[in-house]
Amino acid sequence: MISDASLLIERDGDLVTITMNRPPANALNSRLIALLLDAIECFAAEEQPPGIVLTGSGSRFFSAGGDIKEVVGLEVARPRIRLFHQLLVTMESYPGPIVCAVRGYAVGGALEFLLHADHVVADEACKVGFPEINHGLLPVTKGMRRAVEKLGVRAAQELLYWGDFIDATRAKAIGAINEVVRTEEVAPRATEVCRALRQKDRKLFDVIKRSLNRTALLDDRALEDMTVADLEAYVTAESSAEARARFLSKNSKG
Repeated sequence: MISDASLLIERDGDLVTITMNRPPANALNSRLIALLLDAIECFAAEEQPPGIVLTGSGSRFFSAGGDIKEVVGLEVARPRIRLFHQLLVTMESYPGPIVCAVRGYAVGGALEFLLHADHVVADEACKVGFPEINHGLLPVTKGMRRAVEKLGVRAAQELLYWGDFIDATRAKAIGAINEVVRTEEVAPRATEVCRALRQKDRKLFDVIKRSLNRTALLDDRALEDMTVADLEAYVTAESSAEARARFLSKNSKG
């Protein structure tokens, strides 16, 4: 795994905290995107992938999104956008929970991180949005599609067409974040949620996550094939069998 001061990684057993560390705004330049991609791919390749808490250093910015200084021509912008697309794909397919711990602004590409996470804990100062239309830019198409899937067409249009920021209350109402807590509680709450999700049956969590993220792209025959293929995750797995046995035993006593 690549080591760099702009991305801090702390591990505690089956949980990893990844901190974007590019003050003052944790802007996503090509280097930081590549570091995030490398880290998440490395963890995904482990036999028992850890839960990931993704956050930003400081209290004002989770991240201000893409570093506009790098949009200077196609020879720079094209590989950067391909790299960012791949990062979203990797987050989406990560076989374990990714929880975002958000303090302050999470806009542009950073909002796309929130939309591809499994859970988002934010503080009351959080603001999210897609300001790209006002800055001569576009979000990646995958991010715009995810905005429609998670927020609905009208909410996605509101964010993408106008480019305004919305506060934490509105962000929670439309589904951009899951919960709002005090600033000092963001990190411990995100860790608590991530650890709880990581303790779920790993194979079942992976299958459910994959189904939620990919099934909208499949036809009925492909959905059937996926359902049959996924039987192995719970019919033959010892942990799943034990969970069913506990459930049956509890019901029989009732």
